Amino acid sequence: MPMNRVGTERALGPVMETNTADTNVTLKAPAGHVTLETAGAPIKAWTQGVPFEAEAEAQLRRVASLPFLHKWVAVMPDVHAGIGATVGSVIATKGAIIPAAVGVDIGCGMIATRTTLRASDLPDNLHGLRCAIEAAVPHGRTDNGGPGDRGAWHDLPEDVVSAWTELEPDYTALTDKFPKLGRGTSVHHLGTLGTGNHFIEVCLDESEQVWFMLHSGSRGVGNRFGSFFIELAKRDMRTWMVNLPDDNLAYLPEGTEHFGDYWRAVSWAQKFAAKNRELMMKAVVHAARKSLPAFELTDMAVNCHHNYVAREFHYGANVLVTRKGAVRAAEGDLGIIPGSMGAKSFIVRGKGNRESFCSCSHGAGRKMSRTAAKKVFTVQDHEEATRGIECRKDADVIDETPAAYKSIDDVMNAQRELVDVVHTLRQVVCVKG
Repeated sequence: MPMNRVGTERALGPVMETNTADTNVTLKAPAGHVTLETAGAPIKAWTQGVPFEAEAEAQLRRVASLPFLHKWVAVMPDVHAGIGATVGSVIATKGAIIPAAVGVDIGCGMIATRTTLRASDLPDNLHGLRCAIEAAVPHGRTDNGGPGDRGAWHDLPEDVVSAWTELEPDYTALTDKFPKLGRGTSVHHLGTLGTGNHFIEVCLDESEQVWFMLHSGSRGVGNRFGSFFIELAKRDMRTWMVNLPDDNLAYLPEGTEHFGDYWRAVSWAQKFAAKNRELMMKAVVHAARKSLPAFELTDMAVNCHHNYVAREFHYGANVLVTRKGAVRAAEGDLGIIPGSMGAKSFIVRGKGNRESFCSCSHGAGRKMSRTAAKKVFTVQDHEEATRGIECRKDADVIDETPAAYKSIDDVMNAQRELVDVVHTLRQVVCVKG
């Protein structure tokens, strides 16, 4: 399990306190949540002041109808429709797990570290720094993911080989039992970024200190694992003639062989994801050292999942907590809530809100689909929205343009019950796959 145990977001050293007045967030009284009654479990949503689409609510109501839920479904302010379960939901269950609720980007999450660099240490033109980071970390996807894919390693670095040596035995045990799980890229994706909303950023905080931050998960192997067990759970449901409100809510009962297989697979993928982020951060720091004045890393660093499942204790019971697009925010936990390409991001400290199952959002959340964004926005719109940021400004990233996402300020205001802001970051460099 990464970072001591899955789902723990905490500093790797002492937390540096920040004056609340310096965080650029207008703090108000906690917004609270709304409770939606259903025919099954209630839904508690921290969504005041942010869009909450009807499709997402319908999905949540289907999840709430399942008989093995514990207490209620908790909904984060970045909620939007997903496959089976919404992105931005926290689902506590007793005796069963829903693979599609974990999703296929198993262990996806964030890592950030603060440096001793200041804004004045950065060059006026940041294009060279972006190119150095892009050269250091494979990103994107070409050749349909085949041997020529630029988003995968061709010659494995020594640290990737070393990390894979630790991961390989459990991977081999899984692929020996289920050969289909091994049919694709694994080690050659370790230490690589991927596509979509995954990114690497250079940021400045409220005191003009430089941070490195990135977002990625378990890459192709996590996708294979997730997809395989989603289909396996559906097959089991058909075998047992279990009727579900949505086939994508197929579940694996605890105590069954397939539950045990999935638990081992998802735990491994979460380890892979955390290690993937660590290796990329090491490569980013190395690249930056070649391009920038001498610097050190400070005692503040965070590495946290936001697509994962963990065993936790809530309201008197040991339960399985699935966070799909949500970060654990137990009291004192540190987490990362990024905005979009042109919006600020936040290092936060959890308040341990019990009703949210000690959780907060994992980002701003999409306001519209990728397809819709490509139809609505132009390259000129994207250029204007990312003015002053060294990043890609071409048609292939229009689906990631800031206006396709909810307002990060509104999302943060909606979850004042859940977290306190420790640092506010604004990106100056953004690398996209």
